[in-house]
Amino acid sequence: MWSTSDALDRPVTRAVRACLGLVLVTILLAVLGGQAPVAGAEPGGQQRGFALPSWQVDGYDGPSLDQSLREMSAVGANWVQFTPTWSQQGRNSSEVFPTARTVSDQGLRRAVTLAHTLGLNVFLKPHIDLTDPLRDSRNTINPNDRAAWFDSYTAFITHYASMAQESGVEQFAVGTELSSVSDDRPAWLRVIGAVRDRYTGTLTYAAGRDWDRVPFWDALDLIGIDAYPSLSSGPTADVPALRQAFEPYVDKLAAMSATYGRRVLFTEAGFTSQDGTTTDPSNWRISRTPNQAEQSAGYEALLATFSGQPWWAGVFWWVWITPPAIDAEPLDFSPRGKAAEEVIRRWWAS
Repeated sequence: MWSTSDALDRPVTRAVRACLGLVLVTILLAVLGGQAPVAGAEPGGQQRGFALPSWQVDGYDGPSLDQSLREMSAVGANWVQFTPTWSQQGRNSSEVFPTARTVSDQGLRRAVTLAHTLGLNVFLKPHIDLTDPLRDSRNTINPNDRAAWFDSYTAFITHYASMAQESGVEQFAVGTELSSVSDDRPAWLRVIGAVRDRYTGTLTYAAGRDWDRVPFWDALDLIGIDAYPSLSSGPTADVPALRQAFEPYVDKLAAMSATYGRRVLFTEAGFTSQDGTTTDPSNWRISRTPNQAEQSAGYEALLATFSGQPWWAGVFWWVWITPPAIDAEPLDFSPRGKAAEEVIRRWWAS
């Protein structure tokens, strides 16, 4: 996750920055031999998506999936993200395993097929959680036996890579927010190689707090960031102030894109409809006071800041809904039926 301490020097004007970014990316892509365009991520064709996670084995089996996919499409989404989740016992464990809350393979295949039927591209982004996610996060995973952990992790991720290939999934994440183990370039290159042996689509990694330290961006097709920067010191719905808080990241991400010859995708971003969400967007328990205005201001600020950037590949909002649920809750991340939905509709569907 971002920190405001990552700021660069004061930004140049938006017009100059955009032109320089496009020139640098174009030159570097040419030097690197030129990457094939990523579906839905070409200039003018940025990925507009929502995550649609489920933590029930039958979560994708019922009619709520069809309803949610149709609603997402109606507000202008052209992508959907599915996040099957496995677990490990604790941060120092070396074994990754499915649980009773892991969505079934049959249900996941159904979800991919239905999304394609409705004209949506699919981003498959497998997650690992710890058995007590309220105490520990995947960012803290630090196995006692790292070699054994990577063997177990490779079995997990290639299971879904094979499924992605069989199902025609357009984009795949080799990992999500594994900050404590992402520094091991040789191990990750082996993971990426095993995935590429099974899957021929676009690859990324969804970085959390390690986004500016990942040592293997050159082995992937997109730079992926789960983007939850702190934007304010207190509750606010001041869109210009929130845009100003985003500005320091524009130059830094443009420079990263130019360095690696890869565009930057926000593999996650979002705000709860809670008072204070802009102070810590990833925190789903920041308060117990509903605040749709602050949530919608966060959406507006992010889209206004990044939508015109040539190096930006798009965003997946966390979340539309969590099947089999069909309704948003007053304090959750979903924009469905809230003021933020109208912001998205204005940017994406008009």
